[in-house]
Amino acid sequence: MTTGIDLGITTGSPSARPQVQFVRAHDGARLACARTGQGPLLIRPAAWIGAIEHDGRNPVLAPLQAALGSRHQVLRYDDRGCGLSDPLQPADLFDSWVRDLEAIADGCGDSRFALLGIAQGAAVAIAYAARHPERVSRLVLHGAYARGRRVRDRSGAAAAEADTLVRLAELGWDRRDESFRQFFTSQIMPDGTREQHARFNEIQGLATSAAKAAAWMRACDRIDVSDRLGRVRCPTLVLHSRHDRCVPFEEGRFLASGIADAELVPLTSPNHLLLDSEPEWPRWLSRVQQFLAADTARSDAAGGCAALTGRQRDLVELLAQGRDNSRIALQLGLSEKTVRNHITSIFAKLGVEHRGQAIVLALSLIHI
Repeated sequence: MTTGIDLGITTGSPSARPQVQFVRAHDGARLACARTGQGPLLIRPAAWIGAIEHDGRNPVLAPLQAALGSRHQVLRYDDRGCGLSDPLQPADLFDSWVRDLEAIADGCGDSRFALLGIAQGAAVAIAYAARHPERVSRLVLHGAYARGRRVRDRSGAAAAEADTLVRLAELGWDRRDESFRQFFTSQIMPDGTREQHARFNEIQGLATSAAKAAAWMRACDRIDVSDRLGRVRCPTLVLHSRHDRCVPFEEGRFLASGIADAELVPLTSPNHLLLDSEPEWPRWLSRVQQFLAADTARSDAAGGCAALTGRQRDLVELLAQGRDNSRIALQLGLSEKTVRNHITSIFAKLGVEHRGQAIVLALSLIHI
């Protein structure tokens, strides 16, 4: 990543002033990204029309960023043609989205991470997870689909609706009058307040142009990653609003049934993107945090393993061989009291309570 610029965005997360940096995509396009929060890495692929420079005012993304940033480092980036990223638009936009995520992941410095895929960002996350199973620890999908509008419904009526929506964007997106963008906002968060709608309308207009929005919508309509669902190997959590007006609830069921051992969480909401003021928000947040907690625990334990001294690592190996304190003391030339003190320190560093936990965890993380 190159040196970035400080936008001074206030999100309420532990790191409230993200520094925007740039990553070069496969075709040379510069992608703007920012990382905030603390803990294991969680990458959120770009979704819908947004811009990280306006995240702090986004009625959906600001609460999400703050909540998840309390336990994770959340890395997000602007889609090409949006926000601070370059406008370069290749012929195969979806393939470029996947390759853009590859560039972001390669530039982040972490070998493994979780992915949070929202809307079409979920299809990008699925394609990446299928292609790079060794990199993705966990996959969270919300309001997601594997099949775009023209793929999941090939009727003439569906095609006419898709054409109408694209034409609506082409005609009205760039106007100062927000009534055209309000149509999309009303589909995304019908239960939002007037103020929330106004902010979202403004951000959509600032994020991209009419031509880019129309190209984006055409690409989303033709997405099809249904043949890659079976290649996703990581634990997967699928959350979907039952009355979602943008993506039918059936698409969430389709995803959960196509990915091995995926869990589906139905949400009683009409909103495609949940608002932090609605009753299902605490449940959504709790389920996602619980699901990702395994990565947090592993990260904490990995830090503890890194803090073990060479002598303590030797001691763990002897514990794994079934040696008691007296035999360990004899082999290492220590007193039994010193061995007991080392074991107490090992337990504290690893966050475990007994020998069995210490042995399993330490051996899995430091590969003794």
